[in-house]
Amino acid sequence: MDIKKIKTLGALIESGYKPKSIKEEIRQNLILKLKKNEPTFSGIVGYEETVIPDVERALLSKHNILFLGLRGQAKTRMARQMTELLDEYIPSIAGSEINDDPINPVSKFAQEEIATHGDETGIHWIHRSERYGEKLATPDVSVADLIGDIDPIKAANLKLSFADERVLHYGIIPRSNRSIFVINELPDLQARIQVALFNILEEGDVQIRGFKLRLPLDILFVFTANPEDYTNRGSIVTPLKDRIESQILTHYPKSLENALEITEQEAEISKEQEARVKVNDLIKRLIEQVAFEARSSELVDKKSGVSARLTISAFENAISSAERRAIINNEKQTQVWMSDLIGIIPSITGKVELVYEGEQEGPYQVAMNLVDKAIRTQFVQYFPNPDQLKKRRNTGKASMEEKPDENPYRPITQWFDKGNNLNISFNTTDKEKIMLLYQVDGLHAMVKKYFPKGNEQQTALLMEFVLHGLSSYSLISKKIFENKVEFKDLVGSMMNFSEKDFEFDEEA
Repeated sequence: MDIKKIKTLGALIESGYKPKSIKEEIRQNLILKLKKNEPTFSGIVGYEETVIPDVERALLSKHNILFLGLRGQAKTRMARQMTELLDEYIPSIAGSEINDDPINPVSKFAQEEIATHGDETGIHWIHRSERYGEKLATPDVSVADLIGDIDPIKAANLKLSFADERVLHYGIIPRSNRSIFVINELPDLQARIQVALFNILEEGDVQIRGFKLRLPLDILFVFTANPEDYTNRGSIVTPLKDRIESQILTHYPKSLENALEITEQEAEISKEQEARVKVNDLIKRLIEQVAFEARSSELVDKKSGVSARLTISAFENAISSAERRAIINNEKQTQVWMSDLIGIIPSITGKVELVYEGEQEGPYQVAMNLVDKAIRTQFVQYFPNPDQLKKRRNTGKASMEEKPDENPYRPITQWFDKGNNLNISFNTTDKEKIMLLYQVDGLHAMVKKYFPKGNEQQTALLMEFVLHGLSSYSLISKKIFENKVEFKDLVGSMMNFSEKDFEFDEEA
């Protein structure tokens, strides 16, 4: 039988409908999913062994929940997905503002409707997608917004005095009766508002400008907060905090693989871009590494956090950077090169909060440093660690029998030491870039030694990666200009810099 065909209270009672609380409803549906081994939260990567089990335990316990974590940790997304654990449809008294259960009505309107029409009282069916309310807590949020206020227009239209309950305009919380209600950034809510919220949670009392109503609202409350908000911007009042039965800590991806999966899932890449631009796994890992470097950087405010949105935006920008270059050069297909990573800088500068030292450096320079650190970290996953080769040479541990080519980077650095340099324009064609890279002695041979099966495009990308990697380990010099990147020998670059300084001092 199609339950939506039931239109009256009498027909609903005959169908055998039994009312249940929203927490019991979620509990029963969660148990069914767990028995069938179905995923309870889809698209939430990296929480399978940590956050999701905690949430499942809280819902089985019929708890209100506080998600505590930094920005970009899927707190609100998880709350929104809880609607999938609701029944597809539930009945309500037709015309009720607060989704009154036909069997257990709580508002005066619903009670009067049943008293007047009896079994003929109209029934309305509510889909689970409509059973979700959300409010961002800001200092200007009032009791009227959340709970309600007297509506003088309603009083005038119905010709009722302000003493009549029917002149009340319900706020977002009563209107979310029998629903999931989320308050984001809870500490930002003023203490007096939190106290009013506590009364709803604990006593079921709603007080609106002198009205004291018993409204046993049936709501699953989910709150979110940043750990630092407790001291920086406000606090959660003790009675309210005590009433929130489960506090669940969220976290950023703990592994690069999880981070890669999240970005792959969330990035919006058009089919046209996918056809035109190829992205090597190396590039993807470098972009993810930028976020890991930012989260551990002394220049970035750890209290603010570094959202997963940084890498998602950076990935989209990297592809668009390569696409733009291909369009300009009239190339049908290209790949994301190392030089295209200059295009992700705006995605970084807008996504990290800097401490004082970071502000002194400047957002652009901090972003460039984070990219350089990411290259340095990932470089040793593909090629020998240049620092270890330096230590071996400096400590004199090399044996007399050591082969002269044991340092695979020596032919490359020697080419630059001879006064050669390499200028790669950001808008150069793929063909021209490959020709430029082949000019560096030993570069192609070195890459082929470690990646013999790479095709031309992959090999060329790794050749470019080696140059950026050697620069990050201070074996060669790298300078980034508005339209190109220049590689040259480190000592010569330092000497030129010193000579310029000397000339400047003489002029002064």
